[in-house]
Amino acid sequence: MKNISSALLISALAFNYSCTTMKTTDMKQEIPVPDSSLSSNPFIKKSKLQYEAPEFDKIKNEHFKPAFEFGLKQHDAEILAIANNSQAATFENTIVALEKSGEVLKRAGIVFSNLTSANTNPTLQALDEEFAPIFAAHSDKMYLNENLYNRIKAISDNGLDSESKRLLQFYKQNFEIAGANLSAADKEKLKQVNQEIASLSTQYSNKLLEARKEGGIIIDNVNELDGLSADEIAAAAADAKTAGKDGKYLLALQNTTQQPVLQNLTNRATREKVFKASWMRAEKGGNSDTRETVEKLAKLRLKKAQILGKKSFAEWKLQDQMAKTPGAAVKLMNQLATPAVETAKREAKDIQDLIDLQKGSFKLEPWDWNFYAEQVRKAKFDLDENQIKPYFEITTVLEKGVFFAAEKFYGLTFKKRTDLPVYHPDVVTYEVFDYDGKSLAIYYLDFYTRDSKNGGAWMSNFVEQSYLLGTKPVIVNCYNYQKPAPGKPSLISYDDVTTIFHEFGHSIHGMFASQKYPSLSGTNVPRDFVEFPSQINEHWALDPVVLKNYALHYETKQPIPQTLVDKIKNAATFNQGYMTTELVSAAALDMDWHSVTNEGQLISALDFEKQSLNNHGFTLSTVPPRYHTPYFAHIWGGGYSAGYYAYLWSETLDSDAWEWISKNGGLTRENGDRFRKHILSVGNSVDLNQAFRDFTGHDPDIKPLLRNRGFIK
Repeated sequence: MKNISSALLISALAFNYSCTTMKTTDMKQEIPVPDSSLSSNPFIKKSKLQYEAPEFDKIKNEHFKPAFEFGLKQHDAEILAIANNSQAATFENTIVALEKSGEVLKRAGIVFSNLTSANTNPTLQALDEEFAPIFAAHSDKMYLNENLYNRIKAISDNGLDSESKRLLQFYKQNFEIAGANLSAADKEKLKQVNQEIASLSTQYSNKLLEARKEGGIIIDNVNELDGLSADEIAAAAADAKTAGKDGKYLLALQNTTQQPVLQNLTNRATREKVFKASWMRAEKGGNSDTRETVEKLAKLRLKKAQILGKKSFAEWKLQDQMAKTPGAAVKLMNQLATPAVETAKREAKDIQDLIDLQKGSFKLEPWDWNFYAEQVRKAKFDLDENQIKPYFEITTVLEKGVFFAAEKFYGLTFKKRTDLPVYHPDVVTYEVFDYDGKSLAIYYLDFYTRDSKNGGAWMSNFVEQSYLLGTKPVIVNCYNYQKPAPGKPSLISYDDVTTIFHEFGHSIHGMFASQKYPSLSGTNVPRDFVEFPSQINEHWALDPVVLKNYALHYETKQPIPQTLVDKIKNAATFNQGYMTTELVSAAALDMDWHSVTNEGQLISALDFEKQSLNNHGFTLSTVPPRYHTPYFAHIWGGGYSAGYYAYLWSETLDSDAWEWISKNGGLTRENGDRFRKHILSVGNSVDLNQAFRDFTGHDPDIKPLLRNRGFIK
């Protein structure tokens, strides 16, 4: 996923900003300069590292607050100088000036946002809660500034190049979506609501991190872990020791409802314990219970939408997305829901038949699905996950798989860097070079789970590309793979392999950014487009040339046998009913939470979820949604509110575009250059529906997606 939470923070700091030199004689507004107390603060000046990469060896917790306080004061003055400029509004003195403003605030904010996601601590969490409403209020100062909005409206696009016209339109639309047209009284109401939402979203994220940490299962007897590999058991023992439970075993929770270990645990009681710990992690009462926070957020978002003249939060939120309306998103979900549920029912019958055959004498439950589905897969396709895992060592997958595909398709090369400081010892760094040998970007990877990291996987920018600001991309991918015991290889599942390809797809989108203006650069696109480049990149994992290059046995270094490759491909649509149902049900749940039109519809969190799932026909109890409301971080703390459908919308685009690539030669530089030109390098500087048509020659078609998931031939 693209880490929208960091983008939201930067948006709250008011678009994108960098250094600006304003003539105070023209602007009649004095811009603050840092005093001696800030001389050693690493955020006050640009980093001297390559591409302004963060100076993590200098950054301390205590640097953030003074940088925020000075940055806010400086940016306030810059905004007022632009808004109150006595000269007639022009694109340069208003829009370009906004793009350049807020240098210190962005520099501190973007690092802070990434650290609170990937390596937080109580000090950063407290700062996050303190400054969330302050940043929201700061954003409102700009978006609701009448003078500034009037200047933007007064600017003509005559004589502007196409990207500048797009940026002017972008600003106008964003000001109006944010409430620039509201009355003074409604602006005050909106400001209060925005601050409350910001505070609650931050509180939610902190509560959920604690719930995930507390939710891990401590196992006393190693026999309860039967089915796990020796390395997995050793890792669980090491995690328990780190947690102060020496001699025991810790099964830490990952982000989603289902947990990876459920596929292999033979002890049904242990499986049930793990599943229920996952499902109930954030609804146990106490400080880590998120339900009350979720319910308050839903009410406040409805209130915000109503102040802004919309019936629902979803209607307000989708105005600038590709779908445009909740109805369009729901239509797509409905096209997938029916075949998904029907397929899942057939899959459930296959599993129940196997349980009965084995004289299990119990009814299939959610904690049984992955364990028995794996056995069904073995029976149908003779494919055992444990057979293929030894061929997927994490660094080999990255360097000989992900990087290899990028070299073949785009001409990129990669060089490992050990001289750049990192924020955690697990982080590794590479420099990326373009097809012509010129340096393109700096790329960080953070593979392993820890208590200080949010769940899931994501991509973020430390620095965004911009010709206006003279900046190149500095990008990070974060994951939550189980760290192996010391001296052991990091072996991952095939699903984990596709996740690495997926997140690199976001990164390549950021690396190939080629925009003048930072607000339109790279991954700063609608949510229902941002997952397109990442999801299409997953397809390279099974490309024959790519697969043979990276799927090497970690001990023998021999390539994966063709017999195993054939089994993986033959099983490609296996369990798709289940996987699609859990995804679509989560997307429908998100849309329902944000489509309410009056507070009376907002009943308790768990009852609302049950009602939503029943209304959409998701009544198969063995297939829970991918995210349960209390830990649905994407929508309550991650910026995907009313937007989780984006994965399905983007998958429609990626399946259709991949079909085009497959029919036109596959892994060729010509196709890579075409995809880079029309999709990866345009950012948000063009109409993205037209960008898709320019690449494929037609409008998006859902049929390739239905074929990929095995729902139609």
